[in-house]
Amino acid sequence: MQQLLKAAWARMQEDLDTAMREDPAASSKLLVAICYPGVHAVWAHRVCHRLWVRQPGLRPLARVLSQLARNLTGVEIHPGATIGRRFFIDHGMGVVIGETAEIGEDVLMYHQVTLGGRSRGNFKRHPTIGNRVLIGAGAKIIGPIHIGDDTKIGANALVVKDVPANAIVTGIPANTNPADIVA
Repeated sequence: MQQLLKAAWARMQEDLDTAMREDPAASSKLLVAICYPGVHAVWAHRVCHRLWVRQPGLRPLARVLSQLARNLTGVEIHPGATIGRRFFIDHGMGVVIGETAEIGEDVLMYHQVTLGGRSRGNFKRHPTIGNRVLIGAGAKIIGPIHIGDDTKIGANALVVKDVPANAIVTGIPANTNPADIVA
């Protein structure tokens, strides 16, 4: 138990460091810990996800806790979603992350982003986001698609197809201009 608490504390410190790095307005770790709903949502998700994965009998509790977190933060993350380290949601309000979504490490997401599905059933129906991806405010990434590492998704983009690594995508529907791909 003590090891679990140490690991949780270390992860929380890593999240605070990430917020300090990603948000130029962040002036102290204490203020981030108290005032940042995106950070609170990620912390709540970690607890809910642990219950969801390791204690299947407690899945209803995980759902209830995730809904409480949604009401407190304005961020809805299904307990089944998989989220990597150093994930930061800036501003937070209106973010929705579906059950089968997978998010890599060092991902920066802004408010009103949806990682949603376009079908129902017990199979992979939400996006997989690579490492070091930036997702602009209002972007909608829909379906079981893959977003490659080091990609930038523009604000309000609607992404419904796979995106290669190192790309910049914008528009409705989102378009990857080959000239925008960084070598």
